[in-house]
Amino acid sequence: MKKIVGLLLFATLMVGNSAEAKKNVKGSQKAKVAIDYLNSNFATYDKLQKTIWANPELGFLEENSSGLLKQHLRENGFTIEEGVAGMPTAFVATYGSGQPVIGFLAEFDALPGLSQDTVPYRKPLKENGSGHGCGHNTLGVASTAAAVSLSKWLAENKQSGTIKIYGSPAEEGGAGKVYLVREGLFEGVDAVLDWHPSSTNAVSTNGGTAMVMVDYKFYGKPAHAAGNPWKGRSALDAVEALDYMVNLLREHVPTSSRIHYVIPDGGFAPNVVPEYARVSYYIRSPKRDILNTLTEWIDSAAVGAAKGTQTRVEKEIVAGTYERLHNKTLSKVIQKNLETVGGVIYDERERKLVEEVIRTTGNPDSIIAQASKVRPLAEFPKEGSGGSSDVGDVSWVVPLASFGAATFAPGSAGHSWQNVAVDGTTIGTKGLLNASRVFALTAVELLTDAKLLNAVKEEFKQTVGPDFKYVPLLGDRKPALDYRVSK
Repeated sequence: MKKIVGLLLFATLMVGNSAEAKKNVKGSQKAKVAIDYLNSNFATYDKLQKTIWANPELGFLEENSSGLLKQHLRENGFTIEEGVAGMPTAFVATYGSGQPVIGFLAEFDALPGLSQDTVPYRKPLKENGSGHGCGHNTLGVASTAAAVSLSKWLAENKQSGTIKIYGSPAEEGGAGKVYLVREGLFEGVDAVLDWHPSSTNAVSTNGGTAMVMVDYKFYGKPAHAAGNPWKGRSALDAVEALDYMVNLLREHVPTSSRIHYVIPDGGFAPNVVPEYARVSYYIRSPKRDILNTLTEWIDSAAVGAAKGTQTRVEKEIVAGTYERLHNKTLSKVIQKNLETVGGVIYDERERKLVEEVIRTTGNPDSIIAQASKVRPLAEFPKEGSGGSSDVGDVSWVVPLASFGAATFAPGSAGHSWQNVAVDGTTIGTKGLLNASRVFALTAVELLTDAKLLNAVKEEFKQTVGPDFKYVPLLGDRKPALDYRVSK
């Protein structure tokens, strides 16, 4: 890797008896205190992420995971506001004073059904248990590590500036950040830095899709399904009627939209006409106006299904998120710093694990090199696609840019056991610390370069426009704190 004037030399990161290759990091010498801190604390963050990985907690239930991050931040001089926006596991941790104010997003929720050991074959640690298939065990830890490193930098340089880290629960369907935005907790923040675990190293340019999660609950009348079924009214029939109509309307929606559903509650026994049934929908579109039209259409179908089956329907918006608005100016700074930091360098043990995991995905072994490389900055598409995230809401109220760092095996699918197997090892720790270094370098630039920060903020104002008013897609409902609790 290139030697550069004013370089910052990464210390060798000891992992058992092995060590990651030394890295030269170009950029401002001003960031040295923060980078040195990250280089010398591999063991601290390796233990922290593995502890969260070993105790995966679902959305709004992350008491231990949130608690570990808060404890570490408190020990490093952060003041913490807990239980914000009506969410017990949410928090805002603050260090420093004055302007600028730089925010970091920290997620820590797991996914159901993805329990997995750190081995290259399917081996749940707990049958039907939860697991960190989206890598949030590393996500929150990386943001925390970066925030702490910058607190050391602020103190050493006697620099004006404030660091805020947002403990964000329930990203996987609970839309925790939407409540943080709705409560105005990002007011006064100049820029927010975001990252996500990935199988590659790349700045995010895809805006994704806006999404509404809706539960339709149908209520009928129970009866003996053989003896006197005419006395019953099947709530499950209503669900099936709704699903049938929705599947017919798929032909008439824009190809960039997505509609998918599951039936969590459909009755208890075939010989009892179901009195209650519930279907849960995700409705997505890159454009919020189209999303609203689709939601209204499905609402009408639900009403029709209830009338046709002589049942009653109730609608509950469980979550709703905006598409992402990427700040191009800030994204270019992150791209530069990501290229400076580079990707993950595997030791022999790590490489063997990844090679074996890649074989289970059906992808060629040659893609393993992706983890050590940084992708060029991609074009920013006019219309997003794919998944949704509550990060989108944050991006419409404050300038934000995102990137991915390799904590998973290259070529592995999102939300997979392969992800759980890899990111719970030192590979995940190396990836998260790379993300922390990118954060540190970028934040130092924002804290010391007023011209850059002004350019970031000016782009945001022009992109959002003077008439934009944030209105949450989930309305004024309270956080769905029990959405992951068996009902």
